[in-house]
Amino acid sequence: MRRSADPITAGRRSVPVYLRDSFAWVLDPMSFDERSVTVLFADVAGSTRLYEQWGDAKALAAIGECLALVQNTAAGHAGRLVKTIGDEAMVVFPTADQAVTAAAEIQQRMAELVRERNLRIALRIGIHCGTAIEAEGDVFGDCVNVAARMVGLAKSGQVILSGSTASVLSPELGSRVREVDVLTVKGKDKDIVISELTWQDAADLTTLTTRPKLRAARLELVHGTRALELGPATSTLTLGRDAQNDIVIADRLASRLHARIERRRDKFVLIDQSSNGTFVTVEGEGEIQLRREELMLRGRGHISFGHPYHADPQETLAFAFLSGDL
Repeated sequence: MRRSADPITAGRRSVPVYLRDSFAWVLDPMSFDERSVTVLFADVAGSTRLYEQWGDAKALAAIGECLALVQNTAAGHAGRLVKTIGDEAMVVFPTADQAVTAAAEIQQRMAELVRERNLRIALRIGIHCGTAIEAEGDVFGDCVNVAARMVGLAKSGQVILSGSTASVLSPELGSRVREVDVLTVKGKDKDIVISELTWQDAADLTTLTTRPKLRAARLELVHGTRALELGPATSTLTLGRDAQNDIVIADRLASRLHARIERRRDKFVLIDQSSNGTFVTVEGEGEIQLRREELMLRGRGHISFGHPYHADPQETLAFAFLSGDL
């Protein structure tokens, strides 16, 4: 009787010879380690302007100095530099307290450097803790992805961390964190609480107003005989000719990956990514054409793909926005 092929071994044989050594750890789960870590991303804001004003060599040296500051400061709090990508550094820490303490010191030292050197740049920092895979000196997993989202939400000079990270901080550090908002983060089904570390003097902080009560938003959609709904449980919907889409559009003028609808807290946004455009008609208003643009859906209406509604009213998507206070 012939023994069935081992999936790990079979997978290894399917990888080209020149790549086997590089990807061996992926094929062998025993070769990587899964553990709890806190991931910090630090991004140099204003680097594009710096390159334009100073030239490549001088700007690159300044950015390198900023990233070295991140690495050296993090090392003093048990942080390990994983890698730098352009003007961004990724560092991992054993605990959230160490990462947040390092972030505060990084921003303080960066502020001093900017004053001394009269630089028009700043650092944006994002932090998230969770379980990640460590292998070949790199770190992978959802924890890394969320930390990257956090730095993307941060403004110049800010330290942004997820609410779940803020909740595990020591009382002393927790008192220096304030909740900023609840946001829909790309790739996550549930909204994430966003918090800010107040590393600077209280007098320099923007006073936060009371956050308005969110609405329990739903978007009802009808395509032919099929009815769907977007809401807290389902936050993204893809549209196009390709079979991988959530709604397949049977129209040659539609692109394979034509558009998507994203929930952003209590709003729904239609994002066109097509060749021929997306046409939207809101009840009582004129038709709008989107070309690589986005539009917040409101009221009731219909969406056509690649052509105006009157050209072919058959293959369309009807929508109705519904909401109520939570």
